[in-house]
This record gives sequence, C-alpha cells and structure tokens, in this order.
Amino acid sequence: MILSIESSCDDSSIAITEIKTKKLMYHKKISQELEHSQYGGVVPELAARLHATALPKILEDVKKFFPHLKAIAVTNQPGLSVTLVEGVAMAQALSISLNLPIIAVNHLHGHIYSLFIEKETHFPQTILLVSGGHTQVIEANGFEDFKILASTMDDSFGESFDKVSKMLGLGYPGGPVVEKYSQTGDMDRFKFTIPLLHSPKIAFSYSGLKNQVRLQIEALGDLSEDDKSDVCASFQKTASAHLIQKLKKIFKTKQIKDFAIVGGASANLYLRGEIEKLCNVHGTKLHLAELKFCSDNAAMIGRYAIDAYHQGKFSKFDEITSSPKVTI
Repeated sequence: MILSIESSCDDSSIAITEIKTKKLMYHKKISQELEHSQYGGVVPELAARLHATALPKILEDVKKFFPHLKAIAVTNQPGLSVTLVEGVAMAQALSISLNLPIIAVNHLHGHIYSLFIEKETHFPQTILLVSGGHTQVIEANGFEDFKILASTMDDSFGESFDKVSKMLGLGYPGGPVVEKYSQTGDMDRFKFTIPLLHSPKIAFSYSGLKNQVRLQIEALGDLSEDDKSDVCASFQKTASAHLIQKLKKIFKTKQIKDFAIVGGASANLYLRGEIEKLCNVHGTKLHLAELKFCSDNAAMIGRYAIDAYHQGKFSKFDEITSSPKVTI
C-alpha cells in the first residue's frame, strides 16, 4: 500500500491506497474552511499551524497499515510554501522511521489522477483543470506526458468566485456560496462582457470580469438578497461562457474523443452542464471526478503515486523541497 499526504493549501488529508487493486483503503480530510472564513480567504500561517495539529491526528488512524506500506507519497508543489512543508516534513519523518521511499507529487498531476481513483488509468484525454489557483487546458497523453494548450493570463476561474463572494460579503470559500446564490438568481439581469470575446488567443482572463462585477456592486449600493443572487448568477454565467468560448476554439482545432474536468471548481454543476452540452455536440465522452474528490485530497495523490511507483519514480530524500509555483 501507499500512504499519501496532501497539505498544499487549507485541507489536511491522508489516504491509504492498495497498489495492486487501486482500492482506497482509507481516506480522511480535515477542512479549515471555518477557521479561515472570518478572514475571507486562506491565511497561510494559520493554515500551517492547523496542518501541524491535524495531520498527526489523522496519522494515528492509519498506523495499522504501516506494515503493509511500500512508499510514502506527498504533495510538494505547487501550493503555499508554509503548508506544503508540513506534509513534506511528515513524509520525510515516515520515510526515515519506516525505511520507505518517497514519491513527491505535483499537486496538479494529482488533480488529473482524481479521475482514476479506484479505476484504471485512461489516456489520452484533454482536460480542463479549474481551481482556486489554476485554469488550464491540458493534453494528457500518458504518465507525465502533459502539454498545456491554454492557461490563464491573470486570475483563475476559482479565484474569481472567491473574490466575487468576498465583494458581496458572502464568505469563504466563494465557489459553493456563489453557486448556491446563483440557483435563485436571474442570470440575464446583468450583461457582463465575456473576457477576450473577440480575441483569437486561446487563453483565459478573469481580472476584467471581476472588475465589472465590482463596479456593478458599487452602482447598486445597498444590496438586497435578490440583487446578490442576480449578481452571482450573471457572473457565473459569464465566467463559464468564457471557458466554453475558448474550449470551442480548441474543439475546432482537434478531434477530441475524451474530455475531462478536474480541480476544485469542477464541482460547479452549472459549468459541468455547459461543458456536457459542448461535448454532446462534438460526440465527445465527458469524464468527471466524483464530487468528493474534486477539491484537494490525499486520495488523488495516492492514485498518482501508484503509477509513479510502477514507473520507479522515487525522490531522493535530500532533494524533496516544497515549491509554491510550478507548472504542470
């Protein structure tokens, strides 16, 4: 089995995955949303202190699996440096005490492998990765054979939801709360402009859309609950339309048999519905991770680690460092 650790942001998570069957033997995640919500976003130093408390508590639950372990997997990039180091330090301690090799995992590779938790690996696929820190379209042809087809020029899809939620005073995390308000809102009330609509660039940008929302909120003054719902619905529609508009360009340039959405923001049901429509038009099969595995979790890190284990891709103990900014 492989023990995997995830601490790249504000979720403390440990999983145990059986190598031969890919079965998830254990998985637990402790969220820090409540602690960070009062600040409207993640406070890195607070997150690190919470990881230092939560990870050892979870580890107590999995000691019975120690005799069966063949490797320790840990997220080491990208993410918040002060939180990544908590997971890396635990992985190094386990590596020494149990005499096991370490598999260092790129967090973004983990999101791709969230599609394969308790399943066989399936490549090639074209994948949209949408999260609080990333918006990318990736051509995934095999283990670590990844090519970025498009990425954001500034802010990410998920981060824009967090900022809109903060501007409306709705709390953190913004993705779920904006989606909830959108369900009762009028998505056609505010005509926000789709970013890069007339640009030939296959890229994403959300800074301008966030500014449009800010100006609209200021123009409204005192907001009613209906106003908040309408802003959320109109924003969600435009933010998703921007993704779809650029994806249409990609679908025109290549025949895509399998398409997937991964990352925390891939849990947005409106976005899932719009992409499903696009895939249906092109006869493309849509692949989705289970909702519980969309956000950061150790199960996806462990699933990637199985393929890395078979490839013999282990990391030297003294070369494992945590890095906040790494591309796929």
